[in-house]
Amino acid sequence: AERRTRACIAALPDGPRTAVDVLEAREGDLELRLSATVDGDRLVLDFAGSAAQHEGNLNCPLAVTRSAAYFAVRVLTDPDVPPSAGAHRPIEVRAPPGSLLNARSPAAVAGGNVETSSRVADLVLAAFGRALGQGTMNNLTLGTEAFTYYETIGGGQGACPDADGPSGVHVAMSNTLNTPIEALELEFPLRVVRYALRRGSGGAGTHRGGEGVVRELEALEPMAYSLITERRRHAPPGAHGGSPGARGRNLLGEDELPAKATGELRAGDRLTIETPGGGGHGAA
Repeated sequence: AERRTRACIAALPDGPRTAVDVLEAREGDLELRLSATVDGDRLVLDFAGSAAQHEGNLNCPLAVTRSAAYFAVRVLTDPDVPPSAGAHRPIEVRAPPGSLLNARSPAAVAGGNVETSSRVADLVLAAFGRALGQGTMNNLTLGTEAFTYYETIGGGQGACPDADGPSGVHVAMSNTLNTPIEALELEFPLRVVRYALRRGSGGAGTHRGGEGVVRELEALEPMAYSLITERRRHAPPGAHGGSPGARGRNLLGEDELPAKATGELRAGDRLTIETPGGGGHGAA
């Protein structure tokens, strides 16, 4: 695994490349920065200059930052290499202690595990010229004292240099399965009003980004909801002249909700999640 990873890194042009992106915190955007330097058969991923840890839950332990970075490098090099210490040995991940990507106790990290990890992978992919996917897991939690239901929702993947991005899939660090409508409605006081691809949400390009998803749920009794989502203010970028994918949207009835939201649903209320599309690759 180490030999194959080193050979793939050595095939990349030497030198630095950079990427900048943001997380959409309640208090405003939190900037993340990456300098990726290829030096022979070694790769240094340095996140210096990224935002400091914050009072919300988007903080990321260094282990999660490393995991997301290793995943992205595997995508860029040889996806068939088994994830192992040998495959990771040529990759050095640096993040300043106390930063959003190397948070210290007692920082809350729940959102870091699901959302910040996605942005770490995005930064690495963007530094090497890839169009980005939805960049969020679209975390939705519903519940009462009697039940709790949690799901993540797929969206559009970024286009490849030689193919359109797939639609309605879990992207980057997300790996959960689709929840069947029949199982959901049988088990919980919820009705799925709509579950479909979000047509036109993929970014234009020589190769189009994948389409996002529309998922509309109706509460059949009062319950609480929580949303931890991203790419509601900033669209997933395309690459090499490709257009960005559509930003995601969260709706309670006709009212738009922010990327991070909690509240109460009454019986008959409808919550709609429109997930982001992927960025396109190449000029259209």
